[in-house]
Amino acid sequence: MITIGIESSCDDTSIALVENGTRVISSLVSSQIEIHRRFGGVVPEVASRKHLEAILPLLRECLDAADVKLEEIGQIAVTSGPGLLGPLLVGLSTAKALAWYTGKPLIPVNHIEAHLTASFLAAGRAPEYPYLGLIVSGGHANLVLAEGPRQYRVLGQTVDDAPGELFDKVARHLKLGYPGGPIVQKTGETGNNKRYQLPRPMAGKGYTFSFSGLKTAVMRIVAHEGDNLDLPDLCASLQYAVSETFVEKVGLALKETGARRLILAGGVAANSVLRDSMQKLAKRYQAELLLPTLHLCTDNAAMIAAHGYFTAHLAPADSMLVNAVANWEMGAPYNF
Repeated sequence: MITIGIESSCDDTSIALVENGTRVISSLVSSQIEIHRRFGGVVPEVASRKHLEAILPLLRECLDAADVKLEEIGQIAVTSGPGLLGPLLVGLSTAKALAWYTGKPLIPVNHIEAHLTASFLAAGRAPEYPYLGLIVSGGHANLVLAEGPRQYRVLGQTVDDAPGELFDKVARHLKLGYPGGPIVQKTGETGNNKRYQLPRPMAGKGYTFSFSGLKTAVMRIVAHEGDNLDLPDLCASLQYAVSETFVEKVGLALKETGARRLILAGGVAANSVLRDSMQKLAKRYQAELLLPTLHLCTDNAAMIAAHGYFTAHLAPADSMLVNAVANWEMGAPYNF
């Protein structure tokens, strides 16, 4: 079974072909980073227009790269939420048109759920339950216990900024550029992560995350240090504070749930400091850790295709009526 995946939830247009949910045949991404860099963030209307320009040529290129004909596709999986509404509509409308033209089943996919499946795809295996999932990105910080396909118990989530959003805002304040995550990581590679003492938000308060306080703390240090500010040390200290926050929360979850499989997912899962801290934590609790490859950390259609394959049996029969929705909670019913 070849599943075609379509992803357009934010500023990356992506098409992928995945066989049996575990093997990527071809996967292409058209990035808009250079376009949005001048604005310091994603402009939804601009992103929508760029998706319109890119999606059909990318579809043809993906099929050609795999030497696969459209009629050989078994089903079509597409992100229908959460995300920016305009960009989502471009991908969903394209998928519906393909489903109508080919007569193939349409599978709506929750973008955040698919990020978790990306780690299994990277390992070339089907999802295995239960597992503890940590999703960290520009818009999300969720800690969930996955008990089955589309069955998630949300243990904790951010009450304000997401970690990727934090890195973007700090990078903008420091005039480092956009996107912030890769720049903060690179800048902090030679830094001393103990130089600046930053808070651990919501420490000792269960599974809830908060990162706006870290942003404020960084800005105060910048104002106080002035010309004496050491950027590498500050970036290293910030990443250390973020990773240690996750270590505390995830460690508590591993202890209290008894889960022995940990999944790290989302754009910020590419951060080397966080990956290293999760590897050490998993070893401490004798838990299996699955990490996505760097390509599968960011938004991509391969994870959409894989998740669609493993949740196809749950998709409604009238999927052509499913709507794009900006806020679609994990495990929530399909949107009509």
